[in-house]
Amino acid sequence: MVAVAGNRVLGRISALLGAAGATTATYTALRKRPPGGAVRWERKNYAGRTVHLHAGLATAAGTALAAATAPGLPARTRTAAALAVLAAGGCGAYDDVFGADDPRRGFRAHLSALKDGEVTTGAVKLFGIGAAGLAAGALLKERPVDKLLAGVVIAGSAHLVNLLDVRPGRAVGAVLALGAPGLLRRGPAGPLSAAPIGAAAAVLGDDLGERTMIGDAGAHALGAALGLAIVTGNDRRGLAAHAAGLIAAAAAGDRVSRTAAAI
Repeated sequence: MVAVAGNRVLGRISALLGAAGATTATYTALRKRPPGGAVRWERKNYAGRTVHLHAGLATAAGTALAAATAPGLPARTRTAAALAVLAAGGCGAYDDVFGADDPRRGFRAHLSALKDGEVTTGAVKLFGIGAAGLAAGALLKERPVDKLLAGVVIAGSAHLVNLLDVRPGRAVGAVLALGAPGLLRRGPAGPLSAAPIGAAAAVLGDDLGERTMIGDAGAHALGAALGLAIVTGNDRRGLAAHAAGLIAAAAAGDRVSRTAAAI
């Protein structure tokens, strides 16, 4: 019993430190040699200060690596983690780079554009992250209803963290707070919670200091990892409750985004 508990703690510590280390190493490398040049990754934050988006790519890479290599996880869980986190981070990075000047906000705006034949970066995120969430859910659950709920939770969690990324440290702080209870859960939920916590903690100082931001890449990747932890730690009833809450949050966020865009 003591040995089993010790292995669980070791697995969480390994995932947390692995994510923090991989994120820090990637972040340092990106600052030295940003792909495509430094200007591509520079943005103005809410206060008009110039920051870079290196933390987003770094947290996505660090979270994916730690989640996929955490000790004690089944192979299907590792595959689901790598798929969901990398797809969410990749779709987010695509929007960071190519959708920065698009004023449209909210699901309805992007779906309307798609109906008119225009594929926006927001639509790529919506369908790309949604598909990856469903694929990851199918790997983690056995029954069709559970697979669907799992996909909603993973994609919805990615979207929720992105909704919170409006001020320095807010999304990163939310990841730390939302992920902390998962560290106490048994099974894969523990290490899967530790991975985004370690990655988020690694960039918290620079995020709060307004030297970087996690952007869509980091927010979606970290959120997807939290969703994976929720999925592996809950039965159908828990999944349904989380899915309902995330759908409600997405609907509320969509209304806020459309209102802000109209002002």
